Amino acid sequence: MYTIFQRANIAEPALFGPSDTTSKVEHFPEICISTFSSNIIDKFSSLDGVEKIAELYSANGALPVYKIQYKDREIAFYRSMVGAPACVSCFEEIVAMGAKKFVLFGSCGVLNDEQVKNKIILPVSAVRDEGTSYHYIAPSAEINADERSVQILEQVLLQCGYSFIKGKTWTCDAIYRETISAIEERRQEGCLTVEMECASMLAVSKYRQVPFIQFLYGADNLSSDTWEIRDLALHGLNNAEKYMVLAFECGLAL
Repeated sequence: MYTIFQRANIAEPALFGPSDTTSKVEHFPEICISTFSSNIIDKFSSLDGVEKIAELYSANGALPVYKIQYKDREIAFYRSMVGAPACVSCFEEIVAMGAKKFVLFGSCGVLNDEQVKNKIILPVSAVRDEGTSYHYIAPSAEINADERSVQILEQVLLQCGYSFIKGKTWTCDAIYRETISAIEERRQEGCLTVEMECASMLAVSKYRQVPFIQFLYGADNLSSDTWEIRDLALHGLNNAEKYMVLAFECGLAL
């Protein structure tokens, strides 16, 4: 029996797609931003002039989609669900609504604290230790980020004056199965971080041909003998403005 992990070709067409489940939204902004932090989304959705323009629906309930004005441009934003399948499903439906450019950011586990500490992480590739990406791109150990998107993010980070590091991330489906041996193996392979969505989002954005940028910020530390929770419990609230404005600037530059 062959599973999706052994199939060299991606079968076409799908029985149904996102446009069959999600209606196009009139005048949906071209640029859409997303993050996983309710704290950050709640902070920005409460600002004056922000408008709810749509909702994403699932058995978990409805996720509001908002519109904000930034430098005379309308930009959509919403909270992504955690984990590759849910994150990718939200992205697919947002594109069906009308988004044409996409920026995603979120926290990650740090595998090399010495290199990453206090820096924005710019993923140039991701280890595909998850399942969703294999439904969009043929099997491979890793997937590379789009070179143009990497260059744009790097230029925006330089213009904003933020310290950053480029490197490989490890996308893993099982947060509670990041074993000590696997962490060491991925660190030896050059992975700076671990998270749950990047490989899948790189795959679906390539498949749908949607310009895509993702950046990460370190939260918990997995590079020492004991796990350090650090900023994980605050979900990015300490630097909400920094991350959102950086995402807005990336969206404008895409």
